[in-house]
Amino acid sequence: MKKNNNLKNAFKYAKKQKKAFILYFVANIALAIIGAIAPLLSAKELLVLTNGFLKDLLFISILVLCVELSRNICHALARKYSQIFAREVLKDIQIDMANEVLKIETADLDKKSSGVFIDRLVKDTSRISDIFLQLNMSITDVITNIGILVAIFVINKYIFLYYLVGIVLIFILEKMRVKKYNLMDKEYRRHAEKTTGLASELIRGIRDIKVLNASESFMNTASEKITDLNFERYKMSEVMRKYSLLTGSVRDTLDFILILISIFMISHGMITIPSVVIIYMYRTRVFNLLTLASQMMEWYKDFNLSASRVFEIIDSDVFKKEKFGTKHIDNIKGDFEFKNVSFSYDGEKQVLDHLSFKIKHNETVSFVGKSGAGKTTIFNLLAKMYDIDDGEILIDGINIKELDKDSIRGNISIITQNPYIFNMTIKDNLKIVKEGLTDEEIVSACKTAMLDEFILSLPDKYDTLVGEGGLSLSGGQRQRLAIARALVQKTKIILFDEATSALDNETQKGIQDAINNMKDDYTILIIAHRLSTVINSDKIMIVSDGKITATGTHEELLKKNKEYKRLYDMELKKNQN
Repeated sequence: MKKNNNLKNAFKYAKKQKKAFILYFVANIALAIIGAIAPLLSAKELLVLTNGFLKDLLFISILVLCVELSRNICHALARKYSQIFAREVLKDIQIDMANEVLKIETADLDKKSSGVFIDRLVKDTSRISDIFLQLNMSITDVITNIGILVAIFVINKYIFLYYLVGIVLIFILEKMRVKKYNLMDKEYRRHAEKTTGLASELIRGIRDIKVLNASESFMNTASEKITDLNFERYKMSEVMRKYSLLTGSVRDTLDFILILISIFMISHGMITIPSVVIIYMYRTRVFNLLTLASQMMEWYKDFNLSASRVFEIIDSDVFKKEKFGTKHIDNIKGDFEFKNVSFSYDGEKQVLDHLSFKIKHNETVSFVGKSGAGKTTIFNLLAKMYDIDDGEILIDGINIKELDKDSIRGNISIITQNPYIFNMTIKDNLKIVKEGLTDEEIVSACKTAMLDEFILSLPDKYDTLVGEGGLSLSGGQRQRLAIARALVQKTKIILFDEATSALDNETQKGIQDAINNMKDDYTILIIAHRLSTVINSDKIMIVSDGKITATGTHEELLKKNKEYKRLYDMELKKNQN
């Protein structure tokens, strides 16, 4: 992505906060003017003092006081409006980025660590919003220091020329430092993404790490990544340290040479002692002029790096975005058809191989088969989580590629085998899928999902926080909450992907009763290993190696399909034991 595009894209967000930015800019212009006037007044104050003009000294001192009080007021206003500006710009960028992350193709998300997105959403967006303030503040300081340089030119042109030589020398050193630093910063951020992703996995998977007794091996991996990250940070600080030593030594040498030049000029009557004192007092501000310029370059390069990483997600094709059609249907009936559908996750191994079947609306259809046969993939494709390689998927006779997102996902509820429960209250976990949900609807859904009794036993009941990923809930409770979450959506199509796998027999029976109560009013698709879950289905499809090998009711398959009968007999025997 081109650098000027980064500025253009970032400026879109800045324009939204025009009022705050203008007020901030005006305050900084006032500071720049004050900064240019203040050293001249201070120089005049010193000259009057050394010459003993006390009456003039009082008048000038009053002017200096007024200028400094004005500076304090402008600083306060600049800080106020800069904070408002930065807050709003950061908020807008982060919201846009979060929205765009949700649009990224599932296949692309599968390939990336969560750290890639967390680092960019939290850190890089902050750097983008900061760039406007940093540049504006630096410009103010540059204008102020130029004012000081002009004052030195008025006092003595020879020393002014000497300062110009020193400025160029320091600028060359700073430019070298910035170039080296930014190259290393790019590598540092790459390591930071990996470490952030690992930290995220540590928190989310802490229970499994403990149960698997994998703490030591996980920490070995974590230690390696943390060590690499900190080594990259150390290398960056080493560069800063070396260049600071070099630049500091050069500046000290320039100060010494300035003293030698001043002694020579005083002894030859080319300059007065008060003038030398004034010039020497402001030497640091003059040399800071180019330090500020190099900092501005550093910030700009840092901005470009951050902006490229953020706008890769918001406004580029680096991360592929989901594509939907434009046709909208408010209420899908629920007729499905797969016509010669082929699909693979990696472009090589076929998961579905010219799969074809039809499902009528309000039917309850179950898919059974070995793990890896392609059952969950069928559900993922119905919800358009992935795009098919070949063939067609029709919903109510319309190709899924023609339908918009709300027509598909707004009409289909999926209850997965391992649902993600958000770190919210039970009530908020339900409200997140449907705004304006009433307490009555929440209670009704939880009763249907056989969860209400458990919730009422909790001290905070429906206002109980469940922890990240629902860590405070059992596996069965998480799945029942996910079922309730799907029920409040009130869609006509509900997909159960091993949704009862973590439930005991009694709870499973309650869920099964709930599913039976929904029959004939909903299109219900069920994936299950427990055949007791599917025996009441209108149709059962056996999936093997990405194909439908048999279709029928429970009784029909018991009679004509040996594999189905074998699985059913095994389950009966297991339950009897």
